[in-house]
Amino acid sequence: MTTPVLTLEERQNIENGAWFAKLSPALRDDILERSHVRRLPDGAPLVARGARAEEWCGVARGAVRISTISLGGKQVTLTYAEPGVWFGDIALFDGLPRTHDADTHGETTLLVVRKPDFRELLARHVELYEALLRLNCRRLRLMFDHFEDVNTRPLQARLARQLLLLARSYGVEEGGELRIGLQLAQEDLAQLLGASRQRVNQELKGFEREGAIRVEPTRLVVLARGKLMEIAER
Repeated sequence: MTTPVLTLEERQNIENGAWFAKLSPALRDDILERSHVRRLPDGAPLVARGARAEEWCGVARGAVRISTISLGGKQVTLTYAEPGVWFGDIALFDGLPRTHDADTHGETTLLVVRKPDFRELLARHVELYEALLRLNCRRLRLMFDHFEDVNTRPLQARLARQLLLLARSYGVEEGGELRIGLQLAQEDLAQLLGASRQRVNQELKGFEREGAIRVEPTRLVVLARGKLMEIAER
């Protein structure tokens, strides 16, 4: 199988991913050789809750929204998989159905490893077991951190922390400002934080008054990262 064709930026996003970059060169090369590139438009469905797991994916560009359906039938965003992030391995390990829905957010490029190739990678590289264990330990820690934030920190601090994370993953420097490239509605932000859209809107207006951000119709712009960090620690 030939190495997948990625743009230079997409290749860098994969290779510089915090998890992938720590793998041995042999394992990285083998994963790339067994992957194929999938380019998708905004809103393309990837995974349905309850479906059988058939693929392991890495985000090379764009974002993947992980969501669920509430008891009232409303789609609720839980998180976004950013460039450099791999997902889908848990269901391939335990053989159980997918636990959440996933779709693309914006134009997205994925590296996709099919289930048989994933199994072959595990058989050829014992290192991959330990690497995936570390990856899932990190996910668990992040989940507990999120629960702690929801229960101990005010919304203002949680929102500032979320904006800093988005700026780190999707920030684009423009004339001394940091524009968050991921287009999120205030409802999307509210769902990530477990809050109402109205409360998030109020806090964003407060951040604007403090000179930390500027709210544009389809984007958020960070004007003072230090100010956001100060708010995040309140």
